[in-house]
Formats: sequence, structure tokens, C-alpha cells
Amino acid sequence: MTKETEHKLITFLLSIIPISIIIGQAVSLFNIVIISTIIITKIILTKSYNFINKQSIILLAILYIYLLLNTFISIDSGFSFLRNFGFIRFILLFIAINYFFFNFEHKNIFLKVWSLVIIIVLIDSFIEYRFGQNILGYGQDIYSDRIVSFFKDEPVVAGFLNGFFFLILGYFSNFKKIKNNNLFLICMASSLLFLTCVMLTGERSNTIKAIIGLSIFFSLNNKFTIKYRLITFLSLIIVTATVISNSNYLKYRYLENIVNPILNVEKRDKFLKENIYIKHYKSGYEVFKNYPILGVGNKNYRIETRLNHLKKVNYIADTHPHQIYFELLSEHGLVGTIIILSIIFFLVFKNLRSCLVSQNSLQLGAFSYLIINFLPILPSGSFFSDLNMTLFFINFSIYFASGPSNIFIKNINS
Repeated sequence: MTKETEHKLITFLLSIIPISIIIGQAVSLFNIVIISTIIITKIILTKSYNFINKQSIILLAILYIYLLLNTFISIDSGFSFLRNFGFIRFILLFIAINYFFFNFEHKNIFLKVWSLVIIIVLIDSFIEYRFGQNILGYGQDIYSDRIVSFFKDEPVVAGFLNGFFFLILGYFSNFKKIKNNNLFLICMASSLLFLTCVMLTGERSNTIKAIIGLSIFFSLNNKFTIKYRLITFLSLIIVTATVISNSNYLKYRYLENIVNPILNVEKRDKFLKENIYIKHYKSGYEVFKNYPILGVGNKNYRIETRLNHLKKVNYIADTHPHQIYFELLSEHGLVGTIIILSIIFFLVFKNLRSCLVSQNSLQLGAFSYLIINFLPILPSGSFFSDLNMTLFFINFSIYFASGPSNIFIKNINS
């Protein structure tokens, strides 16, 4: 295989990552494995090790070793083994993306393809909202008013959009050939379109994350003046209020289910007792209390709660407690939670200063997404699930790979 053919192949495989995720877990896994295998093989053959920060690899290796050890303390090691052992693919993806950014000449093709895919998903989601089903016929009578788009039987489209939109917004913001006024209008319009779509999906947690993520991105991005930032925040408020007020379903989801019970003293006690997410949090906390040091093991929350939900107070038999901190505490205990969060937070925040100084919007977009994954209180999917971990490590890898010293960033708009 010639160098040019190899570069085109890897660029193609990177470009179709969002499509592979939409098709399904097996296809996404296969694509990531192929990308990683090609690049890792090339690194070994050429002995090109100078492109990556050794400290990040050491810390990720420590995290991997911890996950392997976690398998042995799990209630059912068979459940945790594949998830823990398979985590190596995300480390390899991290290495592969960093190598790609540092060495490849095809600088921004994959970001253009990602942008096109996300635009198609946005349009498809609006079509489903308007007509009850998307262009493939998915959505009708599956999750009531929840939008599923191309994901057919899973209401995860908002999380998927969150996972890619901040990178695309950062990519748009890096355009140097567009005047600031026009650049702001492009970013603002695309952000409001994205936010509206996420709200219409009915996924409240991802909507709040989208709003906070956009606020972080525009607040930290010095390409936009204070006036533009104020316009952004006002626009986010106006669009949020307008979309909710014009949908009975969303008014019920946000006002009747959340705002009114919190503001109304009489309804508050009932809300705190009967809200399903609070019950999940209590269940996660209860599991943590029973296994405070090491937890029940990765992916073993479902084992513990299903076996003992009739015996234990507050236990709810489910796959995970629907909140990242309760998930980590219940499945990894204090020891594992400290290890996992310390490594991730250290790696993310140690690059924040250079990110802010360089004002590289692509890196800011990745940072905005990484942060919203760790918001307290808000419900969330399982952190170590295939979809969430794939989206997280795509952003995590690009956050490192798009640093100010990277030749990719220096030439991204050439």
C-alpha cells in the first residue's frame, strides 16, 4: 500500500466514524479497530514515537491496568471482563487520532464529512418531529414524542449530536477567511439550530448539557466580542423559552415534571419521593454504601440490583443508576472513582491553559463537550457504555491532538 493510498484509507475511515456509530455498535467497533490497527502498525514499523505526550499514555495505561484489576473484584467478572479488557481500543484510538493529526496531509476532510453527517441528522430529526417519522420511516409509535432519527429504536440522537456538534462548531470557528461578523452569524445560527433540534428530541438532560456546553464554548472563545457573547446568551434563553412554550409535550416535560414540582412546596415532597431519577440515584448510593471501597465492579450494578432488589431498601433493578457519579461510586467505590476522575481531570485541565492561550476553537469545542459529561445531578447514560465512551474518547483524543503545537492546527485552513 502506497503512502498516499494509506492516508486516503485512514482519512476515509475517520470520516465515516459518525456513520458507523449510527449503523450500530459492531460496525463502530470494527471501524475503530481497523483505524487503530493500521496506525499502530505504522507507528511500530516506522518507530515514530515523537508525536505524543508520554505522560498521557502512562496515565491512560494506569487507568487500563486499574480496569483490568477491577475485573477480579467484580461480583460477576464475566460481565465486566469484556468492557474492561476492551477499553484498550479507546487508548489505541487516542494514539491513532494524535498520530493522524500530527502526520497526515489530508487536514480537514474528515471534519467536513462529519459536518455533513450532522447536518443530515439535524434535518432528519426535524422531519421526524414534523411528520412523526424520519426519512427511513423510524420513530412513529416507538417512543411517543421522543425523536430517534436514524437510531431506529434508541432515543440517543441528542447525545450523538452533542458528541459531534461542539467539534464541528469549533471547526467552523477556526475559519480565518471569513470576517468575524459573518463567522459569528454562522456559528450562532448553527448553534441555535442544533439546540432547537436537541430540545425537540425530548431529551432533557442532553438539552441542559447542550445549553451549558454552548455557554462554555462562547464564553471561552475570544474570537467573539463581549457584545456577541451577550447576544449568544440572550438568544439561547429566547430560543429555549420559545421552543418549550410552543410544544405541549415539552411544556409537560420541563414545566410540569421539573419546574413546578421544585417551585411548589406541596408538590416538592411528592417529586422527591416519586421521581424516577431520584430513585435511581438513591439506588446507586445504596449500592455504594454496601460496597464503599471497591464497588461492585464495572457493569455489575445490574447484577447487584437484580439479585437483591427485593431484599435491599431503595434498590432498583436496572443497568446503571443513570448518573455518572453514582455509577462510578457504586461500580468502582471510592478507590476506583478517585483513580478514574483524577486521571481524566488531570489530563483535561493540564491542557486548559494552553487551550485558552492559543484560542484554538476546535480544542475549545472538545473541551466544552468533555466538561458537560461531568455535570453533577443531571441524569446520564452509562459512562463506560460503548456509545458514550466512543463519543468521549473522540473528543478527548482531538482535545489533545489539536493542541497549539500541532501542525494540523497550523495548517487547518490552508
